[in-house]
This record gives sequence, structure tokens and C-alpha cells, in this order.
Amino acid sequence: MKTHTVMESPIGELTLVATDGILSAVYMEVHAHRPGISAFGERSTTGLEQAAEELTEYFRGERQEFTVPTEATGTPFQQRVWASLRGIPYGETWTYAQLADALGDRKAIRAVGTANGRNPLSIIVPCHRVVGSDGSLTGFAGGLERKEYLLSMENPGRQKSLF
Repeated sequence: MKTHTVMESPIGELTLVATDGILSAVYMEVHAHRPGISAFGERSTTGLEQAAEELTEYFRGERQEFTVPTEATGTPFQQRVWASLRGIPYGETWTYAQLADALGDRKAIRAVGTANGRNPLSIIVPCHRVVGSDGSLTGFAGGLERKEYLLSMENPGRQKSLF
């Protein structure tokens, strides 16, 4: 059974979705792969408190890693990419090539990019920490301005890219 709640954040409303009580998605208001509201299940005020609290702490600069249990639905390849994303340290970025290398297949750069873009657990699984080979901001389901915000929040001294 799916349930959801909506919380405010510095980057706009976030919709948190749970499947059988486990966080399965975090969607931004403007999200390239956001399903329709009917896919989120019933709105609830309980069951997603830990996820909401950890995201609040993250935005206040008090949390660098998430411990809330998650379970995202995806192909075995997507699951591998999403697991690798969790290995990118707070305040750092990797390129798509580095992510493909971490998976053992440099030729999979495009597939890695596609899987990264389909990550349903935005912020929790830090797909925003992946940048182009020249350090430029590229593709983010929530929009490049949100990606820039998250990266600058995590690393205030970061060289901003022009987009």
C-alpha cells in the first residue's frame, strides 16, 4: 500500500512516498519523471516522519547522510547505479564517467546517465552530485537551479558552473 505526505523545503514542496511503510520516492514539485498524484496513494500525516525529519536536518546543514530505510523500484542496473550514487561523499561531485567506472564499465556512461535521471529518491540518493566531464551541471530531474542550490549548500566554496 502506498501513502504520501508533502513537506516544504528550500527548493519547494517535496512529496515523500512510502510503499508498505518504507520510503520509496522523493519528488520535487517540478520533476521530470514525477508520476501523477494517483500513483502516490493516500495522503497521510503519519509514517514518513523519519524521512521528513532527516530532510529537514539536511536542509539546515545538520545531516550529511541519510539513515531512513528506503526501497526504490528499478531494474537491476538502475539499482546498481543508485547504490553507487550513495557512495558519493557529501559536498563532492563525480562525473558520469567516474560513476560508470565505479560500476566497472566506462562504456555505460549513457546508461548511467539514464539511470541517474530515473532515481526516484532525489536528495536521499544523491543524484545531484553527478556532473558533466568538465564539471558543468547537466540533467537533473528537478531542474538545474535546484541542482546548483543543493551542490552549493553542500559545498559553499564550490566553483559554480554557468548554465
